[in-house]
Amino acid sequence: MGVQKFPHFAVHDWMTEIQTRVVAKSGKPSDRFHLGKLVLDGLRDVPEQVLQIDGGTGESETFGSALKRSVQCANVFRSKGLKKDDVILLMAPNHIHLCIPMYAALYLGVGVAAVDFALAEKELHETFKFNKPKIIFCQSERAKDVGAALQGLDFSCEVVTFNAGSEYKTFSELLEQEADVSIDEFEAADFDPSETSSMLIPTSGTTGLPKSAEVTHKNLVYGMPFMWAQFDTFPSPVPLSIVMSPLQWYSAIFLYISCPLMRQTRLQSSEPMTKDHLYYLINKYRPSYAMSSPNMWMTLFKPGDREECDFTSFQLILSGGSAMPQSLRDEIKKATPNTLVLNVYGMTELSGLGFLHDPTVPEAMGRPVPYYKYKLVNLETLKEIKEPNVEGEVWFKGPAVFKGYYNNKEVTAATLTKDGWIRTGDIMYRDKNYLFYFVDRFKALLKYRNNHVSPVEIETLIRNHPGVFEVAVTGVPDPEHGDLPVAFVIRLGESKVTAQEIKDLVKNNLSDSKQLRGGVIFIKQLPLNASSKVDRKKLAALAKEMERE
Repeated sequence: MGVQKFPHFAVHDWMTEIQTRVVAKSGKPSDRFHLGKLVLDGLRDVPEQVLQIDGGTGESETFGSALKRSVQCANVFRSKGLKKDDVILLMAPNHIHLCIPMYAALYLGVGVAAVDFALAEKELHETFKFNKPKIIFCQSERAKDVGAALQGLDFSCEVVTFNAGSEYKTFSELLEQEADVSIDEFEAADFDPSETSSMLIPTSGTTGLPKSAEVTHKNLVYGMPFMWAQFDTFPSPVPLSIVMSPLQWYSAIFLYISCPLMRQTRLQSSEPMTKDHLYYLINKYRPSYAMSSPNMWMTLFKPGDREECDFTSFQLILSGGSAMPQSLRDEIKKATPNTLVLNVYGMTELSGLGFLHDPTVPEAMGRPVPYYKYKLVNLETLKEIKEPNVEGEVWFKGPAVFKGYYNNKEVTAATLTKDGWIRTGDIMYRDKNYLFYFVDRFKALLKYRNNHVSPVEIETLIRNHPGVFEVAVTGVPDPEHGDLPVAFVIRLGESKVTAQEIKDLVKNNLSDSKQLRGGVIFIKQLPLNASSKVDRKKLAALAKEMERE
């Protein structure tokens, strides 16, 4: 019992059970996709169980406590006139208060926009302008910036701080307005879960302008369960899951919503997720389940450092967001040989996974999740590729595909076709057994003369050098030839690997268009974004500024 190498459908038996309970109470078949009613039922089901732990402060909260506070918050929202299709905005670290307004909003059909709490005033202004929140929840330390960012906008918005120290009302003061709430009498609002927004999730793009993927209740109810496809014990598939990313990323949203549904405990932290803090959390609390980027796992499992942490409590480690090198998988296995390690492919716009992993072929992404239609498409002709081993853009169609980009019809039209296919922007190919293999992001591809160059392909080769710890490849513009590939290299330990050795490795193994004509830059740390992925924009800027060998 527990974690399994091959995915199966035990989680769907459990989902059917909890969905049936909700429908039996309401008499509305569509409520099987109503996240608010599913969360509410979960919080009521096991009131004495611990729901969440803030490892930064040691605070914890039971399901019953979260139930009372979220119902109080929902009643406050109702008293203020919040209703379906309104939006609240959350910008705070992962403390135990963060999920309360989130759950309250799900009860009422109010959309939740979670944003990076480190955004500058101008960035906040642009974010507020297109999300148009009715209430913003933040830390008092950012309240002044939030107030300034709201200036000049054509809508009214209340600001509430989770902690004291500003002119605004605090979250505890807000909840006191409904101190005498009746939990048993509370009922969630009725609405169509297939059309109603649950989360507005920030997504990366090339324009620099903010955009949010509008994900419905039904999208997430379809998309989330397959994240538990390796487990056969429900409820509580694992004793403890750890949140390693901020709430604006799907990996955090998934656990915030999934834990009440799965009746399990969630570990998070209001402190920054540094290597040392994560080592402390893992050693003290012994989590069983985690999901993060290859870059974060690379940092945690670095030889010489990883000996400070006992990773053997993990039953499952998921790595997503970019390709996971085999060398990293090998390092993880050295530290925790009995942990199942999976490289997964997912997208915010897919509300979860696109493929189910096949452990017999670890280098593949796997086969598409069963509820999706899928196809590979030629980027120039837009015709479907039906032959194996031919690269194309992967498209999906199905019930977990997001609604579109919130208040952004132009970008939505460029991503979703009129007949409902999502263009992922990811280049892949499939083999004769319908296993899919990742090549690169289309937007990340470099173009040298008339040749597309995949940074991932060059990175994979260089990463196999025994003197290299990590590498990232970008391009510098050349007026005659296009993009000249540049490799940023982090040496392993005391390695003396030279730029010429790296260039020779590429020269001896890859075609002429993929040579490192832009040079090699040795660096101590790669620039990462908030989700611990390599920040390609910053990398490209550094390539122009730094001296290249």
